[in-house]
Amino acid sequence: MKIRGKAVIYGDDIDTDVIIPGRYLVLQDPVELAKHAMEGVDPDYPRKARGGAIIVAGRNFGCGSSREEAPVALKHANTRCVIAESFARIFYRNAINVGLPILEASIRDRVSEGDELEVDVVNGIIENKTKGMVIKAKPLPPLALEIINAGGLTRYIRKKLGLE
Repeated sequence: MKIRGKAVIYGDDIDTDVIIPGRYLVLQDPVELAKHAMEGVDPDYPRKARGGAIIVAGRNFGCGSSREEAPVALKHANTRCVIAESFARIFYRNAINVGLPILEASIRDRVSEGDELEVDVVNGIIENKTKGMVIKAKPLPPLALEIINAGGLTRYIRKKLGLE
């Protein structure tokens, strides 16, 4: 599975409160949540992500509360993948559960805002097409890949049970 998108760069400790501020948690529609993705740190993010974005961040991405709405908002805002040095454990799991590809890699110093990235999620290979460099990431475990490929945990289970 290869994913392409423009890099959007963020720092360390991006918490779920800035990914999707609490005042929007009353929204049930993922498309409506997406309109407010990253609003707490970058109100322009939904516009930046229109053509497909790959978030590149530092340590502890998704820290804070366990709100599942954070990866849902990112996924529906056309975030194709999140690459960070590390993830908060609950965000990591929630992202996989909703089918949002994520990879651990330290690449902020090799990527600029707007660079065209191609990510091979299966093998953990990140290619910066703009700068002509290849970076190795920590690949996802096979089960996480199966869940992401199915479109999330619910669809994965439904397929396993023969309901889809």
